Amino acid sequence: MTLGELLDAAMALLRRRAVILLLASAVLAAAEQWALAPLRAAAFAGPPCYGPAEDHLRAWWVLVATGFGTETAIVTLLGSLASAAAVPALLGRDVPDRQLWQRVRPVGTVLFAILLGVLGGVAAFLGFVPWLIVFGLFGLTTPALHIDRAAVPIGRSAVLAVRSGFRGFWILLAAYLTWFAVRFALGAGWTGLASFVTGAEPQRVWWLGPLAWGLANTVAYAALACVSAVLLLDIRVRTEALDIAIRRTRSRGGDEAAALVHAP
Repeated sequence: MTLGELLDAAMALLRRRAVILLLASAVLAAAEQWALAPLRAAAFAGPPCYGPAEDHLRAWWVLVATGFGTETAIVTLLGSLASAAAVPALLGRDVPDRQLWQRVRPVGTVLFAILLGVLGGVAAFLGFVPWLIVFGLFGLTTPALHIDRAAVPIGRSAVLAVRSGFRGFWILLAAYLTWFAVRFALGAGWTGLASFVTGAEPQRVWWLGPLAWGLANTVAYAALACVSAVLLLDIRVRTEALDIAIRRTRSRGGDEAAALVHAP
């Protein structure tokens, strides 16, 4: 698929599993806003854009790095549900939402979410470019854990991301930047519009900014998780003939899901 088709496929997956994905994303996005509130206060960063305040650049940089770390962890966590939803969608199976939780590997998901969250936060603190490298290489970790059943999913993610001239790497970054622009427009735009309509300064309506950004992040995080799941399947179809393996297993009457397990 092209980049546009990948994004469309990810949104189709999100629409199909909107309830479970958006609910989980909303809880995590709300927790993130709550966790970042003290750092925002310490950095005197106010809505709608939460830009750096004069003489508080160091505290603002810590806030930004922490935000990128939490984003990485949240997308990693949501990738488990997105991957669990992508498999039956690929195989044409109708699976209830409640059964998706049974396909999730919670221990591994949480461990890798913490690992990548810390790694993403440190990389963002060292500059934006290292964070891009972390996200581009390891953004497929949870799909590799749940779909491929890889023993070392973080390594599997890096291998898949660099195939075909770093195609997966660049698509992950393009998807992130696309949704970053959407999030900024929604988060800052809603806050600015509400302030314009009511005539109140954004700083005085303290709850408006976190609410607007939380709602924008809810959709964006779920969408990015779906992108990672769809992208992994697309890479495997391109480079490992996954579609052929599934058809062969189906023709023999075998378990199609077994064809998805990566054999190192």
